[in-house]
Amino acid sequence: MEDRRIVVTGASGFLGRHLLPSLESTFGIGRVVGLSSRDYDLMDPVHVRRMFDERRPDVVVHLAAYSGGIRANRALPADFYYRNTLLTALVFEEAARRKVKKLIYTMGGCSYPATATSPIDESQMWNGYPQPESAGYSAAKKMGIVASTSYRKQYGLNSVVLIPGNMYGEYDNFRNDESHVVPAMIRRYYEARLQNQDAVVMWGSGAPQRDFVYAADVASAIAYFIEHYDSSEPVNLSSGTTTTIRKLAETIKELTGYRGDIVWDKTQPDGQMIKIFDVTRMKGLGLACDTSLHEGLRRTIDWLGRNYKEQCDGIRL
Repeated sequence: MEDRRIVVTGASGFLGRHLLPSLESTFGIGRVVGLSSRDYDLMDPVHVRRMFDERRPDVVVHLAAYSGGIRANRALPADFYYRNTLLTALVFEEAARRKVKKLIYTMGGCSYPATATSPIDESQMWNGYPQPESAGYSAAKKMGIVASTSYRKQYGLNSVVLIPGNMYGEYDNFRNDESHVVPAMIRRYYEARLQNQDAVVMWGSGAPQRDFVYAADVASAIAYFIEHYDSSEPVNLSSGTTTTIRKLAETIKELTGYRGDIVWDKTQPDGQMIKIFDVTRMKGLGLACDTSLHEGLRRTIDWLGRNYKEQCDGIRL
């Protein structure tokens, strides 16, 4: 890795804001370049070529994606499919033609089949169709695995596919109708405390089980794959632990200091009942995402408290 330039796309996004300081700490500040859509539109082939011309990367960590919560995916499935297909295809094509030394590509655990059996290992990826509600996004991102194997075979492109679990942490998306379960819960409790609400309503029964991973742990692992992993076999990056939605809600309530009641609206759907990721392959590489849920949530809630006005257009405490 000596003297190689690392370009991170999507660097202003959730994972990107954790990744940049991690890579700079490992490889040096002058060798890591963070880019966002303000720099280049990577859905435009002219911009993609210009990015490679101007930045001349040796390594590309391709985080850029068009993502959102379940409501956005339901409303705009074609947009999620089209934009992410372009973001994947154009960057792989140009990286191969420019003979970059390595391309790191991230996707989501939502690309696994809806019928996958937990703990979900990487071999289950092609055993079925993703959850229909987010299939446009999930299927487009899943093509990164096909791209990785195809460009390795035809062009010798050394690319790696990483599959983070349900990430949470500082810099997450806390906007209403766009956020995932952890930031949505944190904001709901935070604002209920501000407004002295007697109760907070949560959807479903609270029984579903999930595997949450602190985003900074995922970011810290990526340097290993830049230096040491040279395969298109994807790798799950998650905690491998099990937390019920009810336990998650109770923990966030405690950490936000909310004193009211939790009301479970069982007329609303629970979604997939169990979704836990198998991290055997990750641990076999000597890696771990081991920040406890309690500690990771505490850091996330503290961060929102400092950035509430910017993130939520609300009133800070």
